[in-house]
Amino acid sequence: MAEGEDNAEFYLRYYVGHKGKFGHEFLEFEFRPDGKLRYANNSNYKNDTMIRKEIFLTIVADSEIMKEDDNNWPEPDRVGRQELEIVMGNEHISFTTSKIGSLMDVQTSKDPEGLRIFYYLVQDLKCFVFSLISLHFKIKPI
Repeated sequence: MAEGEDNAEFYLRYYVGHKGKFGHEFLEFEFRPDGKLRYANNSNYKNDTMIRKEIFLTIVADSEIMKEDDNNWPEPDRVGRQELEIVMGNEHISFTTSKIGSLMDVQTSKDPEGLRIFYYLVQDLKCFVFSLISLHFKIKPI
């Protein structure tokens, strides 16, 4: 595939591990074609237990953002704009609104319930991404 071409199929898996004094210890994560991030970390050191997490689609799907409509949300203005585009299964949706300074902006909008769902989903996604970036930069180079 040439650089820049879009492709609906995407899969990435990473594994690092060994079998030693504490058994099979490993770290594994995968980004699945359905958009789910699966994470597993098994360390028996000091009796740690297996950590398994599945995230991403549950954040988006559980928010029910795909049911929302941005027609009554504040239009982008001189303060700024926000855009969110989601493809989930056969659904493709795109939202545009102004920057939201606080929950007061949400509550005084024409669609406080829908905008609240958008606001909290974006906050969750930003926390997730910033955590990943922070983790990356805490890794010490060799």
